[in-house]
Amino acid sequence: MVLEERIGMPIRSFFEQHGEAAFRDIEEKVLDELTASSHEQGLVLATGGGAVLRPLNRQNLHQRCTVVYLRSTPEELYRRLRHDTQRPLLQVADPLARLRELYEVRAPLYEETAHYRVDTGRPSVSTLVNMIVMQLDMAGLLEGRPLPPPTPPRQPPPQTPPGGIKPR
Repeated sequence: MVLEERIGMPIRSFFEQHGEAAFRDIEEKVLDELTASSHEQGLVLATGGGAVLRPLNRQNLHQRCTVVYLRSTPEELYRRLRHDTQRPLLQVADPLARLRELYEVRAPLYEETAHYRVDTGRPSVSTLVNMIVMQLDMAGLLEGRPLPPPTPPRQPPPQTPPGGIKPR
């Protein structure tokens, strides 16, 4: 984690000692540096959920990168994160209610920033990766770049519909 290396401690500890605003300041600087060279390096950035809160972050991500928003519902996020003790904003009495509040504020910002959206649902990671690679390839964004080897997708449970990618 680039941010944890930069701040020299776990994000949760930094939040506790310095607050969210100080963390967002550092996050903004790191994102500016990373996105300035992302095309030359061909990197994949996995930002934290609050990265889109700052207008400069949204601008840099949208203008300098190809942004894929991994869209999920607050309920699905809760299912995945309910035992995670390292996310400072979820260390509250009702994490699901907090996720719903965060989603209300952040979802429009993610939509504004993203070039592509993937509804995550419950497919496997390899299925999601294949969906993203296929969409980027169809958009001509992978021409001249080697594609990762195909991975066979695991079959989702029958009651779970596969996620879909919707270009903006």
